[in-house]
Amino acid sequence: MEIQLSLELLRVVEQAAISCARTMGLGDRHGSDQAAVESMRKMMDHIPMDGTIVIGEGERDEAPMLFIGEKVGLGVHNTGVQLPAVDIAVDPLEGTNLCATGAPNAITVLAASEKGGLLHAPDLYMEKIVVGPTCKGAVDLDAPVADNIRAIARRLNRDKEDLVVVVLDRPRHEKLINEIRATGARIRLIGDGDLSAGISAAVLGTGVHAVMGTGGAPEGVLVAAALRCLNGEILARLVVSKPEHQERLEKMGIKDPKRVYETEDLAPGKQIVFAATGVTDGNLLRGVNFFGDGIRTHSLIMRLDDRQVRFVDAMHLEKRPDVKVRFN
Repeated sequence: MEIQLSLELLRVVEQAAISCARTMGLGDRHGSDQAAVESMRKMMDHIPMDGTIVIGEGERDEAPMLFIGEKVGLGVHNTGVQLPAVDIAVDPLEGTNLCATGAPNAITVLAASEKGGLLHAPDLYMEKIVVGPTCKGAVDLDAPVADNIRAIARRLNRDKEDLVVVVLDRPRHEKLINEIRATGARIRLIGDGDLSAGISAAVLGTGVHAVMGTGGAPEGVLVAAALRCLNGEILARLVVSKPEHQERLEKMGIKDPKRVYETEDLAPGKQIVFAATGVTDGNLLRGVNFFGDGIRTHSLIMRLDDRQVRFVDAMHLEKRPDVKVRFN
């Protein structure tokens, strides 16, 4: 990906975060999501690319735009200019409930790659385990929870009691939670936002050492794209529990429903760009801050090909002659 394109994608997630942050705390999760979707769609239409949404808003969210297969970018307008073909995965607002209630860790997210660089994951659930660079190769999706906890502790040179494992607070995770607690490891239960948690597991200083449990497959691909840039690892397997799930896999060309996907299976691209902006304050990113002279955003932008990871603290100033820039 060219540097200019990555900066354009950064602007997409920034503007989406600003749009939905204006709905924060209003209790309207659909309105928050729609604000992010519409902003992303509008911003992407001005980017010089021939873009295709390969992971978008699923039917679970009943979102109006950014559906799988939708074309975005200037290539839509058939300008006659040869533009780069780009596959795009989006989660316009990860944590719609978090934004609607003003809770932490809501973010806007986008990943892009060359054609074929992101798995076209169906809108199903996935079993997942996510760890950082130090623990790559130490965990196994089919291993007992106690073995994985022990392996993580050994790699990090920590006691098991010092580990923090993030798990979505869902009834389906009752057994997993009990097994983690039995090892002595600590658990951080979250209502939403396993994508944000997965990224945090690969960044030192966030206080997250692993993420375990079942979450969305599209989010798994987005996490994998981030982990390719951060040297982390995700192991995942689709959860197929109904005949219609099997039919959906066949339509998408997935032949082995029991396959364990590794990081590069989910995001095999060689030119991956990952961008995220905080909507509400979280472990990894600060939320959008509105002040008298403008708006402040905090974002993460990563490029795989040149191994760049940037945290971007941006001020979007009002167009007035007396506007002042704040240092903090």
